[in-house]
Amino acid sequence: MRRLLKHMFRDWKWTLLTVAILIVVSTLCTLAMTLFTRTLIDGYILPLSQEAVPDFSPLGVALLKLAAVLLVGTFASFFFNFLMIKVEQGIIRNLRVSSFEHLMSLPLRYFDSHPHGGIMSVFTNDMDTFRQMVGRTLPHLFSAVITLVSTLVSMLLLSIPLTCLSLLCAAGAMVVAVTMSKYSRRYFKGRQENMAKVNSYIEEMVSGQKVVKVFSHEKQASQGFAGINEDLFKSVFKANRVANTVMPINAGIANLGYVLIAIAGAYISLHYGAGALTVGTLVSFLTLHKNFSRPIAQISQETNNIAMASAGADRVYELQDEKPEPDAGTVTLVPPSGNSPGWSWKDGSRLVPQEGLVSLKDVDFGYMPEKQVLYDITLTAYPGQKIAFVGGTGAGKTTITNLINRFYDISDGEVKVDGFNVSDIEKPSLRRSLGIVLQETNLFSGTVLENIRFGRLDATDEECKAAARLVCADSFIRRLPEGYDTFIDGDGGALSAGERQLLSIARTAVANPPVLILDEATSSIDTRTEKLIQQSIARIMKGRTSFVIAHRLSTVRDADYIIVLEKGRIIEAGKHFELLERKGKYWELYTGGKL
Repeated sequence: MRRLLKHMFRDWKWTLLTVAILIVVSTLCTLAMTLFTRTLIDGYILPLSQEAVPDFSPLGVALLKLAAVLLVGTFASFFFNFLMIKVEQGIIRNLRVSSFEHLMSLPLRYFDSHPHGGIMSVFTNDMDTFRQMVGRTLPHLFSAVITLVSTLVSMLLLSIPLTCLSLLCAAGAMVVAVTMSKYSRRYFKGRQENMAKVNSYIEEMVSGQKVVKVFSHEKQASQGFAGINEDLFKSVFKANRVANTVMPINAGIANLGYVLIAIAGAYISLHYGAGALTVGTLVSFLTLHKNFSRPIAQISQETNNIAMASAGADRVYELQDEKPEPDAGTVTLVPPSGNSPGWSWKDGSRLVPQEGLVSLKDVDFGYMPEKQVLYDITLTAYPGQKIAFVGGTGAGKTTITNLINRFYDISDGEVKVDGFNVSDIEKPSLRRSLGIVLQETNLFSGTVLENIRFGRLDATDEECKAAARLVCADSFIRRLPEGYDTFIDGDGGALSAGERQLLSIARTAVANPPVLILDEATSSIDTRTEKLIQQSIARIMKGRTSFVIAHRLSTVRDADYIIVLEKGRIIEAGKHFELLERKGKYWELYTGGKL
């Protein structure tokens, strides 16, 4: 709540001050109508009923004044609600933007350990609880407090004994509210967590729908969803059961107080005369008691909304409190300009041509401190060389490339690019110098041209098309309904797996990086298409340092250096024929262990 209020007053201080003034005006105007009941009965109705020829003109003037006051209160209520819509949407807009910007700064480790559906739930369900609290709960709470204070003062002025009786009932209502809120917050937190689980499950089932269909897993998927949804139902039921119990109990306490005050007021008026308590005063006081108990019940209800918003706030601020990806690098990448032949590293005032020399020395790494996956990795890739990583699943091939681009930081040793330690290079610069084609293709909603330009945002249309021609993607793109302007929805589901991979390779080609990383880049492409693009990939790799991760060893026979990995260690290294002659692990992988 403190953090939310800090954001609110930082950006909307004057608007909120105006809202507060309008709420006070609206509340006091409503109170004026209640207090006028006393004047209406004691000052006008009773005296006029005793006159033979009553003069109603003073009453008419008083009613006109009351109408003017109520009109002011109506306009004040309208404008403060209008302003709160702007504040509510503005705060959520800023919160979503700041949260998403922070999300983009988080390391891959965060996304590996958090379900994507749960992250999405933070931006939808959890922030929606914020919106409701800002737009409704906080104004209602402030209005309730103003109503309580002003009504209490008015009640004290009318009758101290009856006020004490009303306060006794109010104390009982507050005890109920505080007690219930302790339980409701726990249930509302469970509600938000179960909502995130539902979103995560739906996201998994929708993205993996083909697998569900292939294995006829529809029934099991539905049963799994039913179980998670049942947990959500139970948590929502428990939370709402507690929340909805508060209002009826407090209403009953208020009604009991109303009866007691009516009995006590009638007793005082009949036994001590109108001087002690007039009829108008009693009627006004009963109305004030209802007005006094109503904001207490309202506060009780809003505390449940605050409990729900607090549960959402926990998850939103857990996201915002995640530490961003560290980047203490000072070396930057300078693009070519004018007669400049190529990219350069800028180290202070010194410019160093970018060559593509990559080296790892005594590198140890583990995704978790207690589980090491790489041991003493030492290798050097000279400019223009093609380095291939081979080995079984989990040997550490992809992990090594993830350390070069600093998706993860090493535990020990050093990784250098062109003689600079990667920890000294600004991460955006480092990653711009590394073109990566992943095994999994990720396209984005937009045109084909925009997806290719994702590799370098300042690339011209012709450069994007040239990259497509380079990787043999131009022919299938031109066959699309609108060619390069064809809109791709989602992850390119209308395209074949091979076509999506070709666009991914074209995206890397347009970036024109000095270092390439190909993580089984042709795994989703049929044999015929693979042969067509092998020459294109060879042209892309020409003059560039390349790291190739492959399971089909036929694709790495021409590598300058083949590194064989097993259980996170380099066990063999050399050229294709050298490794075959040794008849070691590479020979087993290549021949299947057969002579």
